[in-house]
Order: sequence, then structure tokens, then C-alpha cells
Amino acid sequence: MSTKVIVTNMSVLRSKYGRGVSRITQEIKQLISADKLRGVKTKLLAIDDATAMSKLKAKCVSNADDPKQNKIAIDGVYAAMAPDYLVILGAIDVIPHQDLRNPVFCGDDPDRYAYSDLPYACDAPYSRKIEDFTGPTRVVGRIADITKGTDPGYLVGLIKTATKWKSRPLSDYDNYLGISAYVWQDSTKLSLKNLFGSSSAVHLSPPDGPKWSALQLKARSHFINCHGAMSDPVYYGQKGNYKYPDAHRASWVEGKLSNGTVATAECCYGAELYDPTDSAGQMGICNAYLKSGAYGFFGSSTIAYGPASGNSAADLICQYFLKHVFEGASLGRAVLETRHDFAQSPSELDPVDQKTLAQFSLFGDPSIHPVQLVSPKTAVSHKAVSKITAQNLIPLAGRTDRRRQLAIKGQSIGSMVSVAVKSTKVKPTGSLKRVLNGLAKQAKVSVESGTLLSFQIRGPKGNWYKKAKAAKTIKSNVLHILLKDLSKGGSPVKRIEALIAKEEDGNIVSYQELYSR
Repeated sequence: MSTKVIVTNMSVLRSKYGRGVSRITQEIKQLISADKLRGVKTKLLAIDDATAMSKLKAKCVSNADDPKQNKIAIDGVYAAMAPDYLVILGAIDVIPHQDLRNPVFCGDDPDRYAYSDLPYACDAPYSRKIEDFTGPTRVVGRIADITKGTDPGYLVGLIKTATKWKSRPLSDYDNYLGISAYVWQDSTKLSLKNLFGSSSAVHLSPPDGPKWSALQLKARSHFINCHGAMSDPVYYGQKGNYKYPDAHRASWVEGKLSNGTVATAECCYGAELYDPTDSAGQMGICNAYLKSGAYGFFGSSTIAYGPASGNSAADLICQYFLKHVFEGASLGRAVLETRHDFAQSPSELDPVDQKTLAQFSLFGDPSIHPVQLVSPKTAVSHKAVSKITAQNLIPLAGRTDRRRQLAIKGQSIGSMVSVAVKSTKVKPTGSLKRVLNGLAKQAKVSVESGTLLSFQIRGPKGNWYKKAKAAKTIKSNVLHILLKDLSKGGSPVKRIEALIAKEEDGNIVSYQELYSR
């Protein structure tokens, strides 16, 4: 049997829900029974339970708010049990995101941290540096309740979704709801064409939205490229410089989605797990999707970036996720493979790439396979799983081999990726900034008088690279980023423009322009 471990902090759940915790644990028992019939042996483990953790020789969490304690505890659980699926049960007040340092943090990008579940998917020990987590090896997802919530019914509903899921033919995911800010239509159309073969059904905001029809919302594939804002249940469109109409609303989504919907959103704060009391009691769009029967939601905790045309950063990581889901991967494996693809896609991970890799997480049970595999690669037969249906057997085929190969691949990527890191040795001149401003003017990116950040490109960590002749050439390679916050008072949208330029031996050899989503 495959294995799944659900980790949570039972003390926090009890403080949130009191006697209502019994409803949650009863529903988890139903999930465990359903998983058994799917050939998955599931165990619930409280990382604040000293007795249970000591049996695993893992450290217990005594301070639920401490990211380091939670990372060490979950690493201990993984080392002892090596599950095929690791499920984090609870929002960030139960088990926190890891507070990884945002490499582009400055006055123009105010996110001090890129809040992340990425480190939980990595064998690397606790750190706050994103570059330490470029080689994920684990399948991880989060079934998140409402931050600071008091009604256990929401979480019970999400567990029911994980209990009753079923795979569907790929054709059930052919129809999509694609929503784009008007100014990013070229980028969004390219993403949709890459995923669905056509972008003809894209909706631009303005003029479209936010009151989507029942038929539009019924599509099981949702791809959203709009603005998002902190603690905000609305995604926004854009036309012109400062017109941000509502494009998508949590309140309009609730109860209107097809069971099994899979969604990804490029939006800034698109999957932020905020306390609804910070927004007049309205939960965020990610929470609303999951409440309405979505199987999975892939989105960002903080400010995300992408181009107006072409694809990079948030565009790519969201595309990769849906692509792997459509190939029949479980939601969790789709994210692991997405992170691998993204970490390998550029010649080096620039600071925005690093933030992108960190800030996007999966919300939903990672063991769910939304799309049916056509046939198993390997026949499966065992008396202990004799009640498993043929349909449920298919995802089991080759899983052990896949996990092994994905773990090897993750470790390999972590040792091979070049990353941009801040260095006191990089001292940009005034003439360089004038060159960058000239490039920005060409690209029509308004970053003059913005913040200039410079980074040294650090070669791969592997010993093989240190011995290679190529290691000597990378020392002269530098990345520069000009950022400018163009937000206006009174607008919920954080509008940031950026220019990233690569310098080799004193010459600018490439550049790209990005915009906060």
C-alpha cells in the first residue's frame, strides 16, 4: 500500500474548535477508510503529541507559531515514515508557512517574507533562504481550515471532499474558465493556448466579470491572471494605468463550482490564508473555492510577478501545475514536478524566480487524482487490497518507482541550479543605472527613481561544479533589478513594475520586464 501521513497540531485545533474537534477527527476516520479502499494507508499524527513524536524519534512542537519547530518536527516525521503523501491539516495558525526571506524585499516590494510550504517538501534542514530549497523531493499539500476560524464545519467539508473524490476523464477538464486583466491578455492567451490548445474562451477584465454565469463557473479548469491584494476576497482586472475593476469575487464563487474543480491563480496574495475578520468576515477566493468542492487550488501567499506578453515567473509555475494534473498526476505530484520544472527552466534562478518558487503552494489533499490515467503501467494484485476497484488501482501503478525517481531528481536539481544571491562585492555604478533606465524606457517600464538591487550569480552547489572550468566564468555574472512601486493611495492593488537585467563581464546581455500580479 501507498502511505499518507496527515500532520496537524491538535492543541491548536482544540483551542479553535473546542468539542467540535470530535467532528473533525470522525471525518478523518472516514477519510482513512476511503483511502484504504484506494490502496492508501493513511495515518493522522499530531506533531504536538510528545508521546507519538517520541516513538518516531522526532521532535515535538511546543510553540505552534514557530516555523523552525514545525519544519524540524515534519522533517522528523518524514524521516521516520517516508510517506508517499504528506498532508498538512490546518491553516497557518495551526501549522505556519515557513517565513523565507524575500530576495527582492525593499521599499518597492514590501514583502519581507515569501510565506511558503516549499521547505516542508524538501530534505534540506531549516533555513530562511529560498536558495536552500531548490531541490524538493516530497509530495506535500495543505488542507487548510479558516485562519482564526471557530466553526469546524468548514474543515469537515474539506475533509469530505478528500474522502469522496473521484477521477474523471481528461475531457471533463477540457472546458476552462480563463480570466485575465485586460493589460495582460497576450501573456494569458499564450498560457491558455499552451494548456488547452486555444485561447478563444479567455475573458478580459474589463469588461468581463465578476458575475460569471453558472455555465462559466461550471468548467472544472480555472486559470486566473489578475491582480490580487492583501486580505482581499476580490481579484482585480486592469485597463490603463489605474483602473482596477472587480474581476472575480469569493462571494460570487461560493456554492457555484463543479465538484472536482482545479484552479490556479497568478494573482498577488491569490492564495493568502488571511483571517476573514480582516475583510468584513469574507473568506478569500482560495478558501471559497475549496469550500465549494474544488479538489485543488494552487496560488501565491504574497506579491507575484509576470510579464505583460510572453511567459515567465507566475505564468510558468501555474501552467506547469495544470499540465501535470492533466497528465494524470496526483495534485501533490503535480506540484512536485512543477517545482522541478520551474527550478530547471531558466539558466539561473533570479531573485523573482526564487520568490515565485517559494510563494506558490497547493491547497487540497495531495493524493487526489482529478484526471484518470488511461491504464496502469504495472499490474497490481494483493489480498490486502482485494476490495480496491480497478479504477482506484490505476494511480497506484509505478508509484514507488515514481517517488524514488522524483526524490533523486529533486536532489540532483538542488545540486545543479545556479541562483542569484546578494553580495557586498557587487557595486553598481551610476552609469549602469543610466543604462538600466534606458532599457526600461525602451520596454516602457516605469522604474526610473526606483530601487536598484544587484545580485551575484552563484554556481551550483555540487562538488562536480567546483572542479569544473565553467565555475571560473560565472564569477563575473551579475543580475540587476530595478523596481518601482506605482501604487496610488486608495487602491487595494499593489502595482509594481520591474526590470531584470543580466550583466556578463561588464555588459548587459539580456533583460526582461515584469509586473506585479
